[in-house]
Order: sequence, then C-alpha cells, then structure tokens
Amino acid sequence: MSEPFYVTTPIYYVNARPHLGHAYTTICADVINRHHAMMTDETFFLTGTDEHGDKIMRAAKKEGMTPRAYVDKISALFRELWPQLNIANDHFIRTTDPSHMAVVQMVLQKIYDQGDIYFSEYEGKYCFGCERFYTDRELLNGKCPDHQSEPEIIKESNYFFKMSQYQRWLIDHIHEHPDMIRPERYKKEVLAFLREPLEDLCISRPKSRIKWGITLPFDKDYVTYVWFDALINYVSGLGYPDDPRFAKFWPVVQHIVAKDILKPHGIYWPIMLKAAGLPVYKHLNVHGYWNVAQSKMSKSLGNVIEPLQLKNVYGLDAFRFYLMRDMVFGLDAGFNEESLVQRINSDLANDLGNLFSRVVTMVHKYFKGVVPRADLPIERELDLRLEETAARTVEKYIQEMEVLAFHKAIAAIWDLVNQMNKVIDVTAPWELAKNKTCQTQLQAVIYNLLEGLRIISGLIYPIMPETAALMQKHLGCDARQPFYKIDLLKQWGRLAPGTQLPKSVTLFPRVEIQKQADDNASNGRAKVLKPELKPEINMDDFARLDLRVATVVRAEAVPRAKKLLQLEIDLGEPELRTLVAGIAGTYAPDELVGRQIIVVANLKPAKLMGVLSKGMLLAASNESQTAVLTLDRPMPAGTQIG
Repeated sequence: MSEPFYVTTPIYYVNARPHLGHAYTTICADVINRHHAMMTDETFFLTGTDEHGDKIMRAAKKEGMTPRAYVDKISALFRELWPQLNIANDHFIRTTDPSHMAVVQMVLQKIYDQGDIYFSEYEGKYCFGCERFYTDRELLNGKCPDHQSEPEIIKESNYFFKMSQYQRWLIDHIHEHPDMIRPERYKKEVLAFLREPLEDLCISRPKSRIKWGITLPFDKDYVTYVWFDALINYVSGLGYPDDPRFAKFWPVVQHIVAKDILKPHGIYWPIMLKAAGLPVYKHLNVHGYWNVAQSKMSKSLGNVIEPLQLKNVYGLDAFRFYLMRDMVFGLDAGFNEESLVQRINSDLANDLGNLFSRVVTMVHKYFKGVVPRADLPIERELDLRLEETAARTVEKYIQEMEVLAFHKAIAAIWDLVNQMNKVIDVTAPWELAKNKTCQTQLQAVIYNLLEGLRIISGLIYPIMPETAALMQKHLGCDARQPFYKIDLLKQWGRLAPGTQLPKSVTLFPRVEIQKQADDNASNGRAKVLKPELKPEINMDDFARLDLRVATVVRAEAVPRAKKLLQLEIDLGEPELRTLVAGIAGTYAPDELVGRQIIVVANLKPAKLMGVLSKGMLLAASNESQTAVLTLDRPMPAGTQIG
C-alpha cells in the first residue's frame, strides 16, 4: 500500500561553495527517497539554501557584492550541482523566497502573541563564525569548538525565546519516542546536553549590527536569528499552513543532517515546533563527517573536496556508490582517492561488472542473444539455491535501507553478486555447452543468472540509477515499465523468454589514480616514509613507557565533545580507571565494551572537557581511518607490554 514519505536535507549555508560533505548528505536523501519510490510510496524531497545572517554579509563584502547578488550566485551553484549528481529533489527552497519569509514572520508572531518571546538586555560570548552566543560550558578551553577562536563579548538588547520552559517536555518526548533521533549515540548526546539547565534562546539581531535578514513582525528594528529562520524551511517548503502537501507529508518527515548541527535540530527545532503548535518530526537522522587528512573538511584548512571533480574523473555512479558503501551512517569516515579507486576496481569492475559481462556474453555465445526458456528444471547443486538467495537479499536490503544503513544494504546486494559468480564457477556453462545432453541445464543456469541480474539492477537503482537503467536495457526489460518497483523484485521469473538482448557493455572500466601514476614515474627512487620517522631514542627512553593490557568495561560519549569517548578500563588495579580517547568519530561506545586495548599507563593525568583522563589509548591512524590497537588472544588485565 502506498504511503507518504518526506525527506529533507539541511538547507546549506551559502558562505562557501558546495563540497563533498554537502554532496554526501544530499545523495543520502536522494538514495532513501528513491528507495521509497521503489516501495511505491508517494515521496517528497526538499533541499535548498540558507541565505541570511552576518556571515553572508561579510562574505558578500569580501567579494565586493551586495548580499542579494552574492546569495543568488552561491545558491545557483548548489541548485546546478544536484542534477549533475543525479539528485532528483522535488523542491529547492531559498530562505530569501517571499513565501518562506512570510511563514517565518507568521510563526514568530504566533509564538510572540502567546508570550513565549520576551525582550531583554544580554551580555555574552558571541562567535561570529557560528552566529550565536556560547555559554562557558559549551566552549573548549575558552574557544569555540568549531572555529577554535575566542568569542567576542557582546552586550546588547534582544528578543529571547522561552526555550527553557520546554526542557522537561523535550526530555519526556525523546524518552517516549526512543527512535526519534538516530543513531542512538546522538539521542544520548542530546539527552546529555539536556541534563544541564537549558538557557533561553536569543532569536533576534539588531539592525544596527545586521541588516541582512527577515525583519521581526513585532519590531522593525530587529531581524530574525538565522537558525530560527532556517529551520522553518522544513514546513514552509511544504506550503504551510494551507497547502495540502503539508497535511500529507509533514507527519512522516525524515530530516538528514550532519552531526555538527545536532543541537539546533535536536533541541531548538522540536521546541520551536511545540511552541508553534506543530507536530514534532518523525526522525532526525544524523551522520558523521568525511575527514580528509584526519580533519573535518574546511575551507580554511584547504582540504575541501569538490564533488564534480571526482564525478568527472571516476564516473557519477561509482562516486555515489563509494559514498554510500564506505561511510557507516552515523560515524565518521576518511576520504582518500586510493580507497575510491579500490572500490571501483574491486566491487564494481571485478564483481558486478565482470558478472554482468560474463552472463550477457554467454547469452549471445550460446543462445544468439535470446533469453532462454524459464520453465526448465535445474539441479539444486547447480542452482545453489539462487532464487532463495535473491529473496533473502531483497528482504535484507529493505530492512537495512529503512534505517539508512546504506553500507549494509549494499553488502546484502553483493552477497547475491558473489553467489552468482559462484554459480558460474560451479556450473561451468562453457562445459555444459560442449555436451548436447546438458542443453536444458545450460538454459536453466543462464536464465537463473539473468533473473539474478534483473534483481540486482533493481536493488542498485537508488544508489546507481544510471547503471541500473543500463543493465535493464541490456537485459531486455521494457523501459516503459517501473522496473525498480519492489513487488517486481520479489517475483522470480519476470524476464520473458525469447527476448533479444543487446550486446554486452562494460559497466565499470578499471581505473588508476593519478597520484599512483605519479609515484610509478619516480625514476625508481624509494618512496619516502610519510610521516617521516621521529628522532631516534634509546632503550632507556623506551623503558620509561609503561604499556599495559586493559579491558574496556564501559564507554560513553563526552558531552559537547564531538570526537571524545570516555572509557572506564580495568587495568588489574583495585579500582577502574577513566580514560578519554579521541575516537568518537570512528567507534560507537558499544563497539568498545569488552575489548582488550593497549594503554600508556604511566602518562601524567590530564583533564579533557572536564573529565580527568588517566592514561592514553594506543591507535593506528592515517588520513582515511583509525584503528584501536588490540590483542590477537585474551590476556589478564594489567599485563605489561615490552
């Protein structure tokens, strides 16, 4: 039965060009939207740009442009990029759209009229990069945790939203809807923040300081705080309050955001909705960062990856596949071109591409390109239960896609790919073709392989739509039919015998990274170890390190710290030790409990984000990944290493 499905990306701030992080979030939304279209749901997909605020004024001034001309220019970059990445959004909203601005003023007036907004003088620490005030407990060593700069002290009169009076309601609502924020680690992070008293939110900026924004409906000398403006796009984009789309799609809304904007979406937004008398969203889905050289992408660090460059070099579907396959939704992932090339050559060229080419080529070689009969018996030892494997694959795929576990859904598809390659190896169609008494078996084997390819071509559609269409064309499917509908993928035997197939094509040619080619042309010189070795030490220096085996007993996120986990470890001492490690982007807390790790036990204690850490966990790390050092067999806690 068809049901409504509504997915949103955050609207992207137009103070810089779109990069890999923007592309990942939007492709995630596109993939899950296409999946629900496969499920025959009625879908709506919203994205757009956030165009007000002080940072926009500064960026425009730096470019020698008016704010309006500047936002028009950068917003167009986002709007024009998405079709080039085969992203099929239904609406692209801009916060400078008159319809959106009208809704923002309507919501503000409603909340003001009911007494939830008041005027007061305030002095606080303001980060211009974040465009918000910070409390001391939110700062890291006195600095903004995102921009690593000390906020400026600002004293001014502003309007405040009584967010604090909704704190208990929000805590109860999250507990009553345990999957509202997912993965669970981010729900715990929000609840940890809510354990402290919630301050009222400053929701205005004086026009004496910032003129580029939406004027407050109840005071023409002030504009709206950029977050209060931006978040409302999720309802204004549906035509709230009068458009029928709002009543249909809002109750099932799914937000997809990166973890750096968890607080506005996990705290500000549900409270704003409650105050405005609107239902709270169904799910807030939070993903990690794509790190480059172990750091979050940043224009100031010069490590921004532009998606079009990768798409143009390696192909669009290969690029989309890599992003969905190599990031566990919710955790950080490290980007490097070597891993992208490895995925293309291994998973796409070798596994799927080679399978497709072999099967279609055999159809032409043994049956003149015509799909053989389908109603023929096949020995179970030759079939390897391919139909049953395909059925399990479809069910597993649906299960994982529903919770945005894209990497697991792809892994399920590749189980079927690998099984089909095994069928070819076991049945050896080239041997069956030599024996006239085995022709019925040959026909049955080839038909089953073609059906498996049809199922695969449908399942990959949300991730690689161009490849799916190309496979379908060369499998003789009717292009006028919705080949990706899930009910068709659950049915075995849909390919029509007697269909003439086009010649096979190469789905994914093997590629070589340019960086590798440059290394190969280094005149035979030995590669320099990177990073370079540190200065030599003697045995006395090494002997000062006390390395020990420890067992992780408990693990949890450190509140307000994006990269830190707090571990309670058993070191064989009378009491457990507390240790803080910067691995939150790679490991979920429950992944570490029970593991045996290696720690520096005699490191001088240090306080990190208010937690006293007694020791240091050892891990291997490069620009693409981090791995905690563990043992290959159990050892007593406290065992010395050396």
